[in-house]
Amino acid sequence: MRKRRVVILGASGSIGQSALKVAKDIPERMEVVGLSAHRNAEVLAAAAADFPSARCVRTDGPDGMERLIELATLPEADLVLIAIVGTAGLKPALAAIEAGKDIAVASKEILVMAGEAVMAAAKKSGVSVLPVDSEHNAIFQCLEGRDISTVRRLILTCSGGPFRHTPRHEFDSITPERALRHPTWQMGRKITIDSATLFNKALEMIEAKWLFGIPIGQVEVIVHPQSIIHSMVEFVDGSTLAQLSRSDMCFPIHYAVTWPDRVPNSLRPLDFAELGRLDFEVPRRTDFPALDLAVVAGTKGGTLPAVLNAANEVAVEAFLGGRIRFPKIWEIVARVMEDCPHSEHPDLEKLIETDRGARELASRLVVA
Repeated sequence: MRKRRVVILGASGSIGQSALKVAKDIPERMEVVGLSAHRNAEVLAAAAADFPSARCVRTDGPDGMERLIELATLPEADLVLIAIVGTAGLKPALAAIEAGKDIAVASKEILVMAGEAVMAAAKKSGVSVLPVDSEHNAIFQCLEGRDISTVRRLILTCSGGPFRHTPRHEFDSITPERALRHPTWQMGRKITIDSATLFNKALEMIEAKWLFGIPIGQVEVIVHPQSIIHSMVEFVDGSTLAQLSRSDMCFPIHYAVTWPDRVPNSLRPLDFAELGRLDFEVPRRTDFPALDLAVVAGTKGGTLPAVLNAANEVAVEAFLGGRIRFPKIWEIVARVMEDCPHSEHPDLEKLIETDRGARELASRLVVA
């Protein structure tokens, strides 16, 4: 069986830490050869002690991007796990692809901002783009060996976040502390707020379009509060396949690293009698408009998904800093999407320029 030599970009975050657990669990299949962290020197030092042969770098200095790219193109690596929050992973991801490395993508923003460019580069280099998000990893497993033309719908499941039953008139009083209490997953601050607004699912809809080559109109969302079914694929004959496991990011990371094989691990399997039931609800799209904004961005394409992503990042940071109310996150994103100049089939320079412009506009709206 093949052993993967893996670089983990973002080793100190929740995804990076789960990846290190997987590496310890299946050392015969996963060798960590490179690790990066931005500021958390203690966590990086602990990881370095566990994996002494791995090259470790901090990226909080002025040469941080150069260090990331150097790590992403290590000659001995064959898989690069992009677990960096935000768009900072885009250039390393493209560098890894150009160097002939497979990439495992945990950062939604990469494919939202530059999905067309990333997937085209991967095709040109003959490398694989492996999804690590639990939802896309689930779809990846359900689609294994099947033609996308046989698919009627991709159905992304959604926990609904902490406010799925909160009345809309109470949204103005939501504090960052409340929004950070996710009912199912333990994640970083930004992605936890995205789960509360459903922008996390909005980004995933656009990501699915590029990963699986399907129109965004065939990507739907269903609320599933137990987060046991991670996503489903409905085929043209009416059959639906689903992937289920406990809410633990080690499962999709394990599959991405060992794909296309199925390899034993120490992760706890499901006990269906213990679960008892699985529930589903229609998302409250009017109260949580992120999903409809994703459809607009994913349908129009071009630079608009990058605009949505950039504006959301600025708005989330402002909310966490106590500078805007919770509902203004959606308002800022919608306004920036309306006002930001649009380009079709942008190159990387245009995407970076658009990202910068969208952030500047969103920042002005924060203080307006």
